[in-house]
Amino acid sequence: MDSALFLKSLVIGLSIAAPVGPIGLLCIQRTLAHGRLIGFMSGLGAALADAFYGAIGALGVSAVIATMVAARVPLALGGAAFLAWMGVQLLRAPAATKAREAADATTPLKAMLSVFLLTLANPMTILSFIAVFASIATGHVSGAPAAATVVLGVFLGSALWWLGLSSAVSMVRHRLSDRAMQGINRFSGVVLVGFAAYQLSTLFMR
Repeated sequence: MDSALFLKSLVIGLSIAAPVGPIGLLCIQRTLAHGRLIGFMSGLGAALADAFYGAIGALGVSAVIATMVAARVPLALGGAAFLAWMGVQLLRAPAATKAREAADATTPLKAMLSVFLLTLANPMTILSFIAVFASIATGHVSGAPAAATVVLGVFLGSALWWLGLSSAVSMVRHRLSDRAMQGINRFSGVVLVGFAAYQLSTLFMR
């Protein structure tokens, strides 16, 4: 394994996961509402999506890249609708006590799949990976072993970020009152709807 390429890919995974956006907000909100496992599995869904796009970029599958770029508008529409739906669900959530009692309804698999699909539908993820891998691929990524190194590095870098975030947030989870949790859910819902509106606005401004 090329250790330099692996470390570079690890940093890429961390840097793409770290900026606070709708995925980070969801991870924080789910960790507070349902615990560290659900929060981490939500983040792991994003890490898997990052690894998927990393594989496309590392392998240089031009036909797939062109298809994803061409589909960025319908993907953005679907992602915005998904974000808005989740935001409205949080705004309509029951009292915090009841929400915590219903935590079992949110399974790790559901948490992971929902964020995986949401991250796949984010056109900025597509474009950022194309830009990043266009800059590092030349002279570094050639053949399946190197591509596997890149994908593994991106996945682990992203996964490490989500593990750290969910672990840190879970430390304060039980210190929050039901009223505070209710406020966090409402705030998260408003912000997610705002992200959806912004994603739609970027389409109409082009």
